[in-house]
Amino acid sequence: MAPSKRKTTRPARAVPTNGGAMREADYGALAQFRYQLRTFLAFSEAAAQSAGLTPQQHQALLAIKGLAAPDGASVGDIARFLLIRHHTAVELVDRMAKLKLIGREADPDDARRVLVKLTAKGERKLRSLSRIHLDELSAAAPGLGKILRAFRAKRR
Repeated sequence: MAPSKRKTTRPARAVPTNGGAMREADYGALAQFRYQLRTFLAFSEAAAQSAGLTPQQHQALLAIKGLAAPDGASVGDIARFLLIRHHTAVELVDRMAKLKLIGREADPDDARRVLVKLTAKGERKLRSLSRIHLDELSAAAPGLGKILRAFRAKRR
């Protein structure tokens, strides 16, 4: 689904949404959640590098495959998916095309736009990385579930 159709982030709030005081357990749950996220991101970065990709290249492959429309992603889409500037996305796409991870083709509905799709090589790299990421998430799921349940209980 394209990012324009799905909101992926929420603005930060300066105070708790319920206006109430923070409990010590809230700080612990937030700290544990951030730790789990950082641990997963460190794993992801190392996995991408061991596959011969930068973490950003891996993220781009995943975004193109998982968030783009079936006909591909524009450079603007990639910039939005990765929360980067357009010119940075252009450079990323150029590097990935040189590595033969992605291919470019004209948008059939608008010849001024270029769409990006994964090549067979890009698909193979992404499939391999996605399998180990899903395994890692499965291993982390019980701990993450416990943290998320604590957040949900707080809102009641």
